Amino acid sequence: MERKHDHKKIIAQTHVHEFLGSVMNPKEDVEPHNHRFAGISSEEIPVNGGHVHEILTNIDFYEGHLHELGVRTGLQIPVGNNRHVHFAEGTTTFNANHTHNYQFATLIDDPIGE
Repeated sequence: MERKHDHKKIIAQTHVHEFLGSVMNPKEDVEPHNHRFAGISSEEIPVNGGHVHEILTNIDFYEGHLHELGVRTGLQIPVGNNRHVHFAEGTTTFNANHTHNYQFATLIDDPIGE
């Protein structure tokens, strides 16, 4: 994502979200297993109705393979005290003859701020 510059300083950054989870077992005829993932989202991306974030990460190895997880979250979901989370769902990349579905919510923005 491109940041705006005024030749002297970067214009204010927005915020990011931590995320973590594990993918669901594959539906195909593959040995049941799961993979874990964790990371930090992109900064906010303004859209109609609020903002979203993009997430792109690898998930951990299992039996010599991994998958990529790439998603644009849904809009912000207020959780009180001026904080919010985002919901994300999708399907991983295809590897070792299968994919995994996932769904998760990001952690709250600015967890120790006021």
